[in-house]
Amino acid sequence: MDCLDLDSRIDQNMSQLPLRITYIGGPTALLEIGGLRLLTDPTLDPAGGDYITGPVTLHKTAGPAIPAESLSFDVVLLSHDHHADNLDHLGRAALARAQKVLTTKAGAERLEGNAIGLAPWESVEVTAQDGRVLRVTGTPGRHGPEGGDRGPVTGFLLESLDTPDSAVYVSGDTVWYEGLEDIHQRAHVHRAVLFMGAARVPEVGPAHLTMTAADGIAFARSFPDAAIIPLHFEGWRHFSESRPQITAAFAEAGLENRLHWLAPGRAVDI
Repeated sequence: MDCLDLDSRIDQNMSQLPLRITYIGGPTALLEIGGLRLLTDPTLDPAGGDYITGPVTLHKTAGPAIPAESLSFDVVLLSHDHHADNLDHLGRAALARAQKVLTTKAGAERLEGNAIGLAPWESVEVTAQDGRVLRVTGTPGRHGPEGGDRGPVTGFLLESLDTPDSAVYVSGDTVWYEGLEDIHQRAHVHRAVLFMGAARVPEVGPAHLTMTAADGIAFARSFPDAAIIPLHFEGWRHFSESRPQITAAFAEAGLENRLHWLAPGRAVDI
């Protein structure tokens, strides 16, 4: 099956913040809430490119399911701007089409223009076409092991003032660590878009730089009401855990029914 059934509480509870999501590829997805279109980490180049930064070369193995010129969006949620697997050439060019680019403080300084930097727990409000006011809050992130992370990153909490007890969490490039536990004090997460794949770059060491399957399981147990929607586990050569490995780990943990896999290019209401 392409998608596993979600918890019936999520499917049937009409007080949930409405979410339609289209998987584009890698870390890139289009989230639609009340007519507001939010694009995560835009990587829109075709497959086959090499991206060299110092000793590190990242290789892209798959292109986007929807080409850049066909995408319409209002806001970009950019976990960080300094790695090509989160912002490639066509993704960077697309930023100018957004009303706002929400990212790290350091990233906003580099990007300028329509970029707004969010510190952890800092929020901005945007208005959807249906009049819904959506609050976007920056969340902590650590892009690798303690003391060896790969620079500042941010995640995002998406909440509506109309449905304050229903949040969507987008992790960005982070591992599971104690900083994420504070999200409990801030929001009730019902949908969690987790950047997984256990990214490893040999040139910077053996540690994983994004969530492993074990990290995803820890998150799922800590947030028992959240559907888990994996992103950023394919499309680039440096991922060390694939969809079958993630699925097997969740099944062994008795949590396979929490996973919701997305088909590229297909919009799904969650």
